[in-house]
Amino acid sequence: MDIQVINIGDELLIGQVVNTNASFMCSQLLKNGFRVEQTVVIGDNGIDIHNSIADAFKVVDAVILTGGLGPTKDDITKKVICDYFDDELILHQPTLDFVTSWLEGRGVAMSDTNRTQAMVPSKAVILPNRCGTAPGIWMENDGKVLISLPGVPFEMERLLTEEVIPALKRRFLPDEHYICKVVQTIGIGESTLSDLLEPWEVKLPPHIGLAYLPDSGIIRLRLTGHGTDPDKLEKEIQAEIEKLCEIAAPYVFAKEDKKMNELVADLLSEQGKTIATAESCTGGYIAHLITSIPGSSQYFKGSVVSYANSAKINLLNVSSEDIFRFGAVSQPVVEQMAEGARKAFGTDYAVATSGIAGPDGGTLDKPVGTVWMAVASADGVKSKLFTFGNAGGRSRVIYRAAIRALDLLRRELIHD
Repeated sequence: MDIQVINIGDELLIGQVVNTNASFMCSQLLKNGFRVEQTVVIGDNGIDIHNSIADAFKVVDAVILTGGLGPTKDDITKKVICDYFDDELILHQPTLDFVTSWLEGRGVAMSDTNRTQAMVPSKAVILPNRCGTAPGIWMENDGKVLISLPGVPFEMERLLTEEVIPALKRRFLPDEHYICKVVQTIGIGESTLSDLLEPWEVKLPPHIGLAYLPDSGIIRLRLTGHGTDPDKLEKEIQAEIEKLCEIAAPYVFAKEDKKMNELVADLLSEQGKTIATAESCTGGYIAHLITSIPGSSQYFKGSVVSYANSAKINLLNVSSEDIFRFGAVSQPVVEQMAEGARKAFGTDYAVATSGIAGPDGGTLDKPVGTVWMAVASADGVKSKLFTFGNAGGRSRVIYRAAIRALDLLRRELIHD
């Protein structure tokens, strides 16, 4: 069964809000056996919404809308749905009761505007929204299903996973199943990786496809398969993943769609190890990635953002002579930064970076994008030089440096 997703909102069209709803919806629907035939973004315009629904039903059996269910005058989705299905809005008492209670719990009195949240199409099946005031709507006619959900991401996500997908499974039994798996690599370019995998890739069965998804030094390899027997399909894809990982072994860092900081967090937690950072060019971004994971207080002890040479000398005990002789962006300095942080915080590991993020500051010997990194442990210090270039600007250099620094730590943790 194919589905079309229509995301509604002027804020999406002008780039004011990033459309994260589409990616979440597509991934969750695919995981549950439903293929998204197309995603469409339209503004808060009644004619556009009406026409988009009509066009979608020419090619799919189900349409899922997000957005336009709020209480303000620019939220017109319910009115358009009524027009399309020749219906009218009526008061839904259970929704009104919930909205009243929901507002009272936040010290807000019910207003006429909020009361409109409980006005729904008379032919609709109501999908209760426990995270907000706008309920989901399920409309059905001549075998076609239209589902309308709030545009607020956390409201939509809960409704989709707890209400919509189970209902779709009851209504439409997939005659074909889709399985999507991800393998992630680092340290190899897309074209080089493609050449390396070509002999294996050309032998993939027709029902299993491979996609390359590069992003800042990391390449996500997505294998998507479809078939009528999900168990057989799962085994087929896993077998192909093993072949892929054997070929690209030096570069594979994950056989799942998990971020580098999440993988490092898992390793630190499992091993009971602690970490600190000493950052110059990354400006605390490594520490940010580590502490963005819940529970990081168990293993993360602190960071020194030693941007100035004086901070490197006074806080991390880096030799002023080495800074003068080799420069702040050098192997001796970054190794001393890592060891200084490990000793200062009393941790098992410390990660350090020193580089030139740009756009200025580069030289012939050390161009923009040059970054030295080090990982210190009780066994000593390991360091490595990276040259990221200046493509993508300063923020891209910082991001790539932080990810590679975490990868160095990951490799040390795996070695241990």
